[in-house]
Amino acid sequence: MSIETISLSGRKKVVSNKDMTFIERLYLVAIVKGLFITVKHLFRKKVTIHYPEQVREMSPVYRGQHMLKRDEQGRENCTACGLCALSCPAEAITMKAAERKADEKHLYREEKYAEIYEINMLRCIFCGLCEEACPKDAIYLTESKVLVPANYNREDFIFGKDKLVMPLEMALKNAQLKNAN
Repeated sequence: MSIETISLSGRKKVVSNKDMTFIERLYLVAIVKGLFITVKHLFRKKVTIHYPEQVREMSPVYRGQHMLKRDEQGRENCTACGLCALSCPAEAITMKAAERKADEKHLYREEKYAEIYEINMLRCIFCGLCEEACPKDAIYLTESKVLVPANYNREDFIFGKDKLVMPLEMALKNAQLKNAN
């Protein structure tokens, strides 16, 4: 069996090497086709949006910046199970688990909590798989239009718990809204 008859995909296609005619060598047909495409685009509707005056509406599946939730009492929901880090295709999430001490019951719900929880925003692709994998509904991607603030240092793009944990006032406000409904 020769190498010419082997087809790994099963879709072998024979290519002929025929000589081009004089008209094909002039490339006039190709040039006319290209000009036709250009002229066709001249008469299409423009898709430019004048940003400050016009705001493009966000997609219903838009995912913004990450946030670690708190419960009604202000305790963190994350139990450092690591499922979000395992499901992350970009390997952007790192965490370190620790045991809760007796005097920290008002800070964490479970015996185990995430002592260090970091997301490398340079690696994150905002796919939302971490949100889907979390059994405690601890992490979610907000609808905020602010994704990642611009910066010059790589270290500033690693978001720790100081930037990710939901502010206490927001958690209490969410609890009041939930109780009102």
